Formats: sequence, C-alpha cells, structure tokens
Amino acid sequence: MPDTIAPHGGTLVNRLASDAERAAFQKRVDALPSITLNPREWADLEMIAVGAFSPLTGFMGQADYTRVRDEMRLADGTVWSLPITLSTQPDVANTLETGQEIALKTPDGDVIGSLTLTEKYAYDKQDEARKVYATDDESHPGVAAVYRQGDILLAGPVTVYALPLHDQFPSHRATPAQTRARFTELGWKTVVGFQTRNPVHRAHEYLHKCALEMVDGLLLHPLVGETKSDDIPAEVRMKCYEALLAGYYPANRVQLSVLPAAMRYAGPREAITHALVRKNYGCTHFIVGRDHAGVGSYYGTYEAQQLFDRFTPEELSITPLKYEHTFYCKACGNMASSKTCPHTKEDHLILSGTKVRELLRNRETLPVEFTRPEVARVLMDASA
Repeated sequence: MPDTIAPHGGTLVNRLASDAERAAFQKRVDALPSITLNPREWADLEMIAVGAFSPLTGFMGQADYTRVRDEMRLADGTVWSLPITLSTQPDVANTLETGQEIALKTPDGDVIGSLTLTEKYAYDKQDEARKVYATDDESHPGVAAVYRQGDILLAGPVTVYALPLHDQFPSHRATPAQTRARFTELGWKTVVGFQTRNPVHRAHEYLHKCALEMVDGLLLHPLVGETKSDDIPAEVRMKCYEALLAGYYPANRVQLSVLPAAMRYAGPREAITHALVRKNYGCTHFIVGRDHAGVGSYYGTYEAQQLFDRFTPEELSITPLKYEHTFYCKACGNMASSKTCPHTKEDHLILSGTKVRELLRNRETLPVEFTRPEVARVLMDASA
C-alpha cells in the first residue's frame, strides 16, 4: 500500500479465515465450548477481523486492558483509548482453560468465529466507568453497557470464519483494505474521515467542504452498529446522506461507506479511537467537531479536541481537523462559526435535537438554513 497512510501499528490486521481453515473448523466446532456475544462484542469482533481495530488481533488481555483504561495506551505503548473486551460470568469462565479454543456465537446462535483463550481475569466495572467514561452514572449508555457485562474478561486472538451477513447497505460496506484500494484507484493521497451517528445537516456540510479545500477526498463514514434507542435509525440516516451527496457534492471527491462499529458514547476517548479507526481505513485527516461522541452533558464542548493534544503527531499519525460549533448566521448570510462570525447569537440559527424532533412531529418544514430540503423530506417521511 505505497500510496496510503500506514495502518495504526504498521500492519493492517486480517483475522479472516482461509477456506482451508474454515473447513477444518467445521469439523471440530461441535466439540468446542462456546460464548454468545452481545451486539457490541459482535461488532467489535468484525472490526478486529477486518483490521479496523489494528493493531488488535483479538480481545484484550489484562496488561493491555489495564494500561488502556489508565493511560490510553496498549502495554507496548501504542496509543489506544478504549477497552476492547469479551466478558462472561464466573461460572462459565470456571469451565474454560487457557489454551482452549472457544467458539463465538451471535445472539441468534450462529457460530461466526473462535477465540484461543490466553487468559481470563476479573476487573472493576466502576473503575473502568470512571476512567473511560469519566462517570460511574448508570444513566450514561456506555456505563450501563459496562455494568451489564459479565464479571470476567476473556482474552486471546480471534479468527472469524463468517462475517455477519448484513442486509442493510450492502453497496456501502467496505473493509479497510477495500477503502484503501479505492483511494489509490481514485488517486487520493490525502483523505479526510467524518464520523457521524446523526442525520447530516448544513453544519456538517460546511465542515466537509472546508476540509475538502485542503485534501483530495472525503470518506463519509457513518456508524451503523448499535446506538441508543432514541437515535435516528441507520436506514434513515443513510437516505439523508445519499440525498445530500446526490445534489451537493462532487461525486469524484466523496466516498460513502458505513462503519459497523457499535457506539460507546465515550466522548473524548471515543474520538481518539474514531480517528485511529479511520486511519486504518486509509484516512490521513479526521474531522473533530463539538462534543464528539458525547451524550448528555457528561463532556465539555471541546474536550475531545483537547484530548488529541496529549499525543504527539507521530503517535497518532492522523491529523485532527478541529472545528468550532458552526451555524447559519442571518447577518452574514451564510454558514459560520465563532471564529469567523462577529454577530450575536440572535442572528444565529441553531436548532437542538429536541427542537428538530418537535418540528418533524408537527409536520413543520425544517429551515433550509438548517438542512437541505431533500434531507428534510427524508426526515419528515420517516417521522410520519
């Protein structure tokens, strides 16, 4: 991959089994103990398998877990900000032995991979919550997910024998190897990645186009794994992105591809992981806006941007593009931010998520200054 940025850790991990490995596994799978993955662990397994979580080759052992939790680094010092773990209950863990192969099942009972157990260890859920999520409040969705986990973590390298057969967005699914190949085909040397779990609006568009003035291409990379129940469904968000791209972006400078990861809502720490993941997909730059990956009022507006400053450019090897909160200014007559607009908030059109949902429920048109009409129609149709 001479024309693309190096993956995090230097090597793009591939934990997908060959045909021969798959056939051999089928002969022994019935005799193996098994663990059923929850939706987040299932998504993590796919991210490991395709190299999106490079340099991880499996679920974290205690040395990696502890240092990531406490210092945002793997045991060898490589920057990594979120624990990637597999949990179970003590009664199940007691039946497993290190060195043993364990079949990994989806919530529907399908065997999709295996883990070679290298260790099993207890951990402190509240300590993880306070250090990773900056709160131990179970109202935080990420903290609640940690509290629901089993009390023992299982570690070891994984092998995936069958990637999930996603019914949604098949034409927009690409592995890091595939996006990298596509960027090379397009001749892109510099690529900016954009993370989103929300419908795209004019402020997002403004950030994208500011970034496109500096780089060759944009990877619009919406997360479509597990999110909160009150988040806009992925299929609605994708229709919004497709509608916007069809009318307002140069087709040869944007790629739309989905990210199968689950959302953790870990704010600043998740922003770091989001950047490193996009580096693995081939991005050289990454947009970091206000309250990146946040939820509620748990994190400061620009806390995620500030966290990037704790690491050297060489450690991250992907350039964060930090943007202020953007809005439509009636006095300026265009999109702006506090860096570029001299006017007061009375001139600024800023709609909260609550206000947008209220307008949609009442079948009122969203202002064109807030979102493009094509996107507004998708949202209104979905809320009908």
